[in-house]
This record gives sequence, structure tokens and C-alpha cells, in this order.
Amino acid sequence: MTEAARQLAQRTEDRLEKVSETVRGQFEEITKRRFADLAQQGLFADRPDQESDRERAETRQGRPDGPG
Repeated sequence: MTEAARQLAQRTEDRLEKVSETVRGQFEEITKRRFADLAQQGLFADRPDQESDRERAETRQGRPDGPG
């Protein structure tokens, strides 16, 4: 490979590396914001009005399609 071609390849590689860093940073920022939005909306909060797993299992046992 000639020196000019080698330099062009190096510049292209450097540019692609910068683009990938930019995209990676933007992706992390978007996903961080999205996760924070979901948390603020209470998606991950414990809901006291919901049944516990045990209560759901006990309720399901009385049904014909239940496990017991």
C-alpha cells in the first residue's frame, strides 16, 4: 500500500472511531433518560394494591385452569 493510501485509511479509521463514540454516547444518554422516565412514572415501584405472588397462586388454585 502506498503512503497516501495508508494515510487515507488511517484518517477514515479515525473518523469512523469518532462516529462510533458519538453514537455510543447518544445511545447511552437516550437509554439513561428513558430508564429515568420509566422510574419517575412509577413503573418499578412496589404497588401495595397488587396481590403478592403467594396470594395470586392461592387464588389460581381454586380455578379450573389453576395448578392445583
